[in-house]
Amino acid sequence: MRGTNQSSVSEFLLLGLSRQPQQQQLLFVLFLSMYLATVLGNLLILLVIGVDSCLHIPMYFFLSNLSFADICFSSTTVPKILANYILGTQTISFSGCLTQMYFVFMFVDMDNFLLAVMAYDRFVAICAPLHYSTKMTHQLCALLVAGSWVIANLNVLLHTLLMARLSFCADNAIPHFFCDVTPLLKLSCSNTHLSEVMILTEGSLIMITPFICILASYIHITCAVLRVPSTKGKWKAFSTCGSHLAMVSLFYGTIIAVYFNPLSSHSSEKDTTATVMYTVVTPMLNPFIYSLRNRDLKKALQKMMGKKTCS
Repeated sequence: MRGTNQSSVSEFLLLGLSRQPQQQQLLFVLFLSMYLATVLGNLLILLVIGVDSCLHIPMYFFLSNLSFADICFSSTTVPKILANYILGTQTISFSGCLTQMYFVFMFVDMDNFLLAVMAYDRFVAICAPLHYSTKMTHQLCALLVAGSWVIANLNVLLHTLLMARLSFCADNAIPHFFCDVTPLLKLSCSNTHLSEVMILTEGSLIMITPFICILASYIHITCAVLRVPSTKGKWKAFSTCGSHLAMVSLFYGTIIAVYFNPLSSHSSEKDTTATVMYTVVTPMLNPFIYSLRNRDLKKALQKMMGKKTCS
């Protein structure tokens, strides 16, 4: 595992969250439960939106894409954690590590873009309701989602290629539960300056731009809601926006804390805890925050069982 260049490293060791057997058992049950909740919750959303023609509108088109991305997002890390525990191994091949890193951050980017697109959709629906159908056309919705997939893949491909060119000739143990960028850069014996600069510049641009769009959308939504005369209407709107913004803050806050700081300021324990929040917890909570609390989806569930018609 040790040598003078990248070719000597055939695999890495994922040390996981704990080395204590009792804690590992608890974490196995916890991760399995959260993974099942993530997959089942998001699959339910996909099923309901797919079957109910009343939900074939831009808002639910974006929600279905977010649900699909979240299922894939969790599936890039959690099954490997569970398999390592069952098999009693910690290894992952060099190519497998880069592949896992590629897909993890591709779906991070997709969540990032889809959250921004959904915020824009709500902005148009609330602030310009009379122009909603002319602005949010099927072509625009398809273009926004397709563009998100293309940009996400190109962005992650850049960082994966930069990682692949590095040499790993020291310790091959990753103090993490998946192949994350920061611990891999710390393990490298090459000059990682270019990778770090690209993360702090191009990576920051990819993450911060949608975040600013989300904030701008919700600021306009808040101003529009404040003009609503009904107190009940204001409370309902603020309640929905508040829960959405809480999830956005959790998602972006943990990512910014982990990736957009110099390597010297990182702590493996803090980074691991933060990454659990956005890789496991956020995909699990998204169905409840964005969808299962939604009145239209509840009606669609009832319609699936009661054969009601669209209103």
